[in-house]
Amino acid sequence: MKEGVAVSGKQAADEEKTKILKEYVEESGSIVFFGGAGVSTESGIPDFRSTDGLYHQEWKYPPETILSHTFFVNHTEEFFRFYRKKMLCLDARPNDAHKKLAELEERGKLAAVVTQNIDGLHQQAGSRRVYELHGSVHRNYCQRCGAFYDARHILESEGIPRCSCGGVIKPDVVLYEEGLDGQVLQGAVRAISRADLLIIGGTSLAVYPAAGLIDYFSGRHLVLINRDATPRDGQADLLIQGNIGEVFRGL
Repeated sequence: MKEGVAVSGKQAADEEKTKILKEYVEESGSIVFFGGAGVSTESGIPDFRSTDGLYHQEWKYPPETILSHTFFVNHTEEFFRFYRKKMLCLDARPNDAHKKLAELEERGKLAAVVTQNIDGLHQQAGSRRVYELHGSVHRNYCQRCGAFYDARHILESEGIPRCSCGGVIKPDVVLYEEGLDGQVLQGAVRAISRADLLIIGGTSLAVYPAAGLIDYFSGRHLVLINRDATPRDGQADLLIQGNIGEVFRGL
C-alpha cells in the first residue's frame, strides 16, 4: 500500500470481490448477462423501483396503470403523454457496463445479453446477441397495416401517433397484461441454460416471468450485482452490492 493511502474494510472487500469476478470471467467460455433497469441508470434513464425511480413520481395515475394494455386502449393519448416524457430517453448513451459487455462479446466470452430494458443501449454499445424481454422503444408498428416507425417519430409526434393509413402506432414494448414474445423468451432460456457463468445485474428480480429465468441456469458460477438486496441473494456464488457501472469499470 502506498504511504498515506488508507483502504477501508469495505473497499478491500469490494476489491477482492472484483478480483474473484475477473477470475470467473477469464475461466469462462460462455457467459450470459441478465440485466435490469439498474444497468441504464448511469446513462440517465430512471429505474422503476428505487426511491428516485418512476414509481415514486407523481402522476394522475400510477405508472403501473398507465403502462398497461387496458390503459393504452382506453386512454391512448394520456398513455403517450407519459410515454414520451418518461420512457423515450433518446439522448442517453451507453455507459461502462454496456461497453464492457460488448467488449466481452467481441472477445468471444459473452454468449448473450438478456435484458429487461427497452432502451437499446446494449446494441448502441456494440452487443449483437441481445434478447429484449420487454421489447424496444426503437420499434413501433401501425396496428392497422404493420408499417414501421422509429422512436424519433413517436417522440416528435403529438397526441396519438398515427400511421399514414390512419392506424394507431403502438410501441413494440411489453405492457402490463401482455405476454412476453415467445421466440425471445425461448432464446433467453436457451442461452442461460447453456451458460457456464451467469451474471445478473441491476435488477430487483421482482418481475416475473423474467425473474424466473434464473432457474434455468445450471452452470458453474452465479454472480449477482445490485445496489439493494434481492430475493435470490442466497443463491449467488458471488454477491456484490453496489453500482454495476463501478463494478464493470473495475474489470
